[in-house]
Amino acid sequence: MLNPPRMRRFIHGEPTQIGEYVLLPGDPGRVMMLADHLESGRMVSQDRAFTAFTGYLGGVPVSIVSTGMGGPSIAIAMEELIALGAHTFIRVGTSGILQPQILSGDLVIVAGAVRDEGTARQYLPQAFPAAADLEVIASLRDGCEKLGLRHWTGIVHSKDSLYGEWEPDRMPIGQQLVNNYQAWQRAGVLCSEMEMASLLVVAAVYHKRAGGLIVALNDDYPLTELCQAAVEGLRQLIARDQRREDQDGDYRQG
Repeated sequence: MLNPPRMRRFIHGEPTQIGEYVLLPGDPGRVMMLADHLESGRMVSQDRAFTAFTGYLGGVPVSIVSTGMGGPSIAIAMEELIALGAHTFIRVGTSGILQPQILSGDLVIVAGAVRDEGTARQYLPQAFPAAADLEVIASLRDGCEKLGLRHWTGIVHSKDSLYGEWEPDRMPIGQQLVNNYQAWQRAGVLCSEMEMASLLVVAAVYHKRAGGLIVALNDDYPLTELCQAAVEGLRQLIARDQRREDQDGDYRQG
């Protein structure tokens, strides 16, 4: 297990200002959409892509921190949040669609990610899997089912180049990109985004919990249900933790 970084450069504040549970939207503009579902919240800091807000969910401190786009940015957020004491991370994001049965606006609960990006290679060899925490997966599924929202659970694809997905034919290795995407589709990968693999691998090396709830999009779509489901899923996870803690003590640390 790595030690947290000694310095923090982008997420300011003290450990008491950041909750142990963190929701991670990419877009700073999505922070307040999620914050509307918390109680007694306040802004903690704003620097570059990283906007941090902390409130309460059922009396438990919860933070919402935007990460910007891509693996390098979410890894920075993870490093600094772990140094501030956070132990559970849920990405709340958007993605492209890879499977025909998935409709625009469907929610995808991440079970794992294809490591087709570079950031996680700076932490662990490529053979190490990017896998989500089982209790995070279960809680997000419970949240979606409670709200009656259409959802899927499975593998997502994480890449570094957005336009490599959107316009592969423009790229010098366009045919290779097309072949790779066809392979992911044939293997049942549900959607493609840019952060999950890095999130899951960084969480693994620090022995923290992580998962993701993503809305699959092929056009503009309201994100209200995504935010509602993410908060409800986290509510379910906190309740699950409290039941476990009552039985066994605090099992999450270390």
